[in-house]
Amino acid sequence: MAYPLMEHLTGNGFLYCGKYYRVSSELTQSLQKPVDIRTYYETIRVKDGVLLFAEDHLARLVNSVKGLENFPVNTSKILSEAYSFIDLDSVKEGSIRIVLTKESLLIHQADITLPGDELFANGINTSLLNWERKTPNLKIFRGDYKTTVNEKFRETNSHGLPFELVLADNSGRLYEGSMSNLFVIRNGQVYSAPDDKILIGITRKRVIAALRRSGLELQTGMFRPEELDPESDAVFVSSTPFDILPVRYIDDHEFKSADNDILKMIAKMYKEYTFEYIDAAKRALNG
Repeated sequence: MAYPLMEHLTGNGFLYCGKYYRVSSELTQSLQKPVDIRTYYETIRVKDGVLLFAEDHLARLVNSVKGLENFPVNTSKILSEAYSFIDLDSVKEGSIRIVLTKESLLIHQADITLPGDELFANGINTSLLNWERKTPNLKIFRGDYKTTVNEKFRETNSHGLPFELVLADNSGRLYEGSMSNLFVIRNGQVYSAPDDKILIGITRKRVIAALRRSGLELQTGMFRPEELDPESDAVFVSSTPFDILPVRYIDDHEFKSADNDILKMIAKMYKEYTFEYIDAAKRALNG
């Protein structure tokens, strides 16, 4: 299914095949029209002028290409162009999207909805979507999936519009968010779906590191929402745009995730890890 190279555009301009264009350029409309070519992408968070965990994103981009086409991907050049772009567009905070095809490289700011403080404090509303992903470890545009997800986001549940969707497999077991990785805290242990069921998220990798700093190890396990204890179990998601978010609702299932002490400890350790990365990246950039 055809899909545009450029979506959620924001900012003053974009970089296309090494050249900077203003948003007012005629090329903008062309890039927003659906095209029937294979497209790979990564969305990278910018914090304090640093591309957060950029090397992990680019390694995943290479892996996605190798999984389907295996054309050369120059990660050093992409990283250099990405930093050139955030300088040209004066990006200090936000998200940029790197979109790659066999013939072109597009870099632009992406208008990603970020949660407010109240969602971090109380947890998010999510809706359940029954969907088995094909090759989930390859991050490419898939028109059928995007269309289904966009339609589901427009449907309200008992608590309003969802901030995120939670995907369930054919057995009804929760395994991933539509734009995030999913974790369950149960009986003092932290669980995630098997690696072959999910897109291995960049933030997920850092969450696992935060777990270890907290003296915990990630367990493999999947649960149906009705199997979880609403009083003692917790659910949270992780993603590049919003780091770690507690889940309060999965449709009519309610959890006290935001009050969970293990989740609070993981979030604290994750923030420490992120600050250390930014400090190290700034030192490297300043030479």
